[in-house]
Amino acid sequence: MKTSLALLGRRRFAPLFAVQFLGALNDNLFRTAMVLLVIFGIYDDPDTEASLSALAGGLFILPFMLFSAVAGSLADAHDKAKVIRHIKSAELVIMLCGAAGLLLQNVPLLLGTLAATGLQSAFFGPIKYALLPQHLAKDEVLGGTALVQAGTYVAILGGTLLGGALLFRDLVGGVDASWAALGVFIVALLGRYAASFVPPAPPAKGARGSHVDWNLWRSARSIVRAVMGRREARRAIWAISLFWALGAVLLAQFPPLVKNALGGNETVATAFLAIFSIGVALGSVAANRLLKGKVSARLAPWAGLGMALFVLDLFRRLQGWDAGDGLIGIIPFLERPGGQGIALDLFGTALMGGAYVVPLYACLTTRIDPALTARAVAVNNIVNAGLMVVGSLMLTGAIQAGISITDSLLGVVAVALLAGLLGARVERGSDSKELVA
Repeated sequence: MKTSLALLGRRRFAPLFAVQFLGALNDNLFRTAMVLLVIFGIYDDPDTEASLSALAGGLFILPFMLFSAVAGSLADAHDKAKVIRHIKSAELVIMLCGAAGLLLQNVPLLLGTLAATGLQSAFFGPIKYALLPQHLAKDEVLGGTALVQAGTYVAILGGTLLGGALLFRDLVGGVDASWAALGVFIVALLGRYAASFVPPAPPAKGARGSHVDWNLWRSARSIVRAVMGRREARRAIWAISLFWALGAVLLAQFPPLVKNALGGNETVATAFLAIFSIGVALGSVAANRLLKGKVSARLAPWAGLGMALFVLDLFRRLQGWDAGDGLIGIIPFLERPGGQGIALDLFGTALMGGAYVVPLYACLTTRIDPALTARAVAVNNIVNAGLMVVGSLMLTGAIQAGISITDSLLGVVAVALLAGLLGARVERGSDSKELVA
């Protein structure tokens, strides 16, 4: 890990890491502040709160499904550093709208901003992983991927904590989000500044000057066919996407689960998101250490099984939980019988998740034609988004059909087991030098 950490002092990696870190920080600062503001300050109905939390997750990821194909083609055909700077400039405008939504407590404006942050993230997504094999040596890619993934979840932790900490109760008991509004704009400014230091990343020879098709459907069909026709790429993409679908459903469940099933307040919801973020970050780092820098999917089957077991134990613990009459904070929650066990289950699930997904990303980006790297990541994002939207819609439909937020965890267990099986298939093909048809 010493070699990987040394990358943080290199210009070929550090500015990209900073841009990604600040972008994830801001997305989660805004999203956490928005969800907590709506659930604890605007609405007061369990079904509405759970549905809105799931809807928020769907709105953020829908642009990935719609625009990732164009984003991948754009990234492969142009200098990725220049594209990054344009994206971060757009974020300034988006976060001005988000700040206004927080100040006015306007739910439609908040949801619209959330969708816009998803759009700019969709254009940045193919770049961050495609740049790694372009700027790093082959034996550095897994470590760089682990650092990006770990940094992303540390940023999620920071954004989650800030999103909760920057909300205050006013004199009449309402929620004041003015500090959160200022925070999202300041972080956007810092991200744009960091983007100016990303070194040039010209397109690969086979992609230089290629046409970018702005027809969303035609572009998506074309690159999906090109990438998914490669067997091992297809396996890695499906395995990665199941992880993100699982994560999206879990994150959507946290706020309503905490309030309505566990009787916890905002601090418990924030702590749950923080525990999950720390777990994925540590799992990402551990994967690189265990694999000693070698790109391999051999951890994926066991990590998928681990995720399933921890979520199943969480479900078991929730069966006997008494939510009580009032909402309690994080310290009283942890002092209650079973409270620490629930926190441990969340941490274990996330730890297994980080160990599962990082090697799969490295497999995807290092075993494909360099001219197709960003488009391969874009296809991955499309499939990710599709499964995440399906997961969010299924969660919303299950809640509307009367299935409790606790019982919906059994669906997460099934997805984790399926992810482990797909990870095993990637491992069986991981000895190949390239991802070929």
